[in-house]
Amino acid sequence: MDPLYLALSLYRRRSYDKCIEVCTSILDKQPLDQAAWCLKMRALTQRVYVDDIESEEIPEKDFLDDNVLATAPRPGTSMKTAVVPSTSGLSSRPRTSTGRPISGIARPGTQMRPESALDRVRTARPLTGHSARSIRLGTAAMLTQKDGPFIQISRLNLSKYAKNPCLSKPLFEYLFYCDGGVRTAMELAVQATQHGEFKDWWWKVQLAKCYIAVNLIREAEQQLRSAIKQHYHVETFIRLTRIYYRVDQPLSAIDICKSGLEIFPKDVTIMTELGRLSEGLNDTAMSVKYYRNILVEDAMNIEAVASLGMYHFYNNQPELALRYYRRALSMGAHSAELYNNLGLCCLFSQQLDFTIPYFQRALDLATDLKVKAEVWYNLSHLAMAAGDVQLAVQCLNLCLCSDSTHAPAFNNLAVLYHKMGKINLAKAYLTSAKTLEPELAEVHVNLEYLQHA
Repeated sequence: MDPLYLALSLYRRRSYDKCIEVCTSILDKQPLDQAAWCLKMRALTQRVYVDDIESEEIPEKDFLDDNVLATAPRPGTSMKTAVVPSTSGLSSRPRTSTGRPISGIARPGTQMRPESALDRVRTARPLTGHSARSIRLGTAAMLTQKDGPFIQISRLNLSKYAKNPCLSKPLFEYLFYCDGGVRTAMELAVQATQHGEFKDWWWKVQLAKCYIAVNLIREAEQQLRSAIKQHYHVETFIRLTRIYYRVDQPLSAIDICKSGLEIFPKDVTIMTELGRLSEGLNDTAMSVKYYRNILVEDAMNIEAVASLGMYHFYNNQPELALRYYRRALSMGAHSAELYNNLGLCCLFSQQLDFTIPYFQRALDLATDLKVKAEVWYNLSHLAMAAGDVQLAVQCLNLCLCSDSTHAPAFNNLAVLYHKMGKINLAKAYLTSAKTLEPELAEVHVNLEYLQHA
């Protein structure tokens, strides 16, 4: 079999390591084989490729970020000033110290695949040097040492690569995802855009990705809007939405998503963005509407299932929430958080025979100490529902062993010790809870009650 055909077959079957080995053997015999060089570059990229739309981390607050236009936006126009309606069942949902609701859903955007260069794109990487002499395509830039890097980035003549669309696009993806050279990739994208007379929408999107990586948000917005005028693509709408989310303009982001839905009706990705934005603005009705539409189009969407389960749980419908969480379990999602939610749903729907096994499974799967603390905290509610005060105290103490900053656990311990007649100990625990989380309303109410008692 022809080695190049074998490498192509391995690439299509996603056997990237074997494909790289075959391409390396071809390049050892013919170092200037551009087909094998390009295929090896694609295989190296795909091996560490991540969907950077879903893995993008959006900072909550950065005092050096001057992209946000309004420091005191009008109510309803910012994620920071979103008001929770008092009539909603979600008003009892746990919140952070800034008032933002704790998600309850492990959304993408917090973890990156190991060995990916995306975890290095925000570093102060210096500009790579240029060779003193001109290097032709297919000569010194492709000749690499066996123990050295695959491509000598500093010896690349980017202007020549930018004129060849068959090599420029794979080279850009290699530089951006595999090598982590965002500035070099940006330079290649600029030259390729100029060579294409600013008519290729793909290069404008890639240039926007580089601008976002170096925190040039407004320049990225201009590139994406120009790309939308040339060609409609779901990725362009999503990236533009994320930019407006980042500069805290959720209404503009919603408008972009709705214009995208007019072109791509019932697209799951765009509806997911709309559901997240509506939830961030505390528009629960619209968020639930979009998540239900998502399940109509994609019944296996875990995020929609979990979001609807959370909505029904906080609206005093644990039986419906239990159906959604069991559906997520049947689809193969196994985590401590899921079993914890199943245990809570069974507890509040009076299915006590399933409650303890679910919590036990959650404790077995919990590797993070904070997650284990939350499970013990919920188990204390099970003990209090059963009337076993000593077991509830023991569960709360185990919760504090896992997370010594858990303010609700201190508050509940104070309540239990007050019922047992230990007033001074209750005051001490309430003081600790107030120190850890001053915004917790229950602590202030309980302290005021003890002072007047």
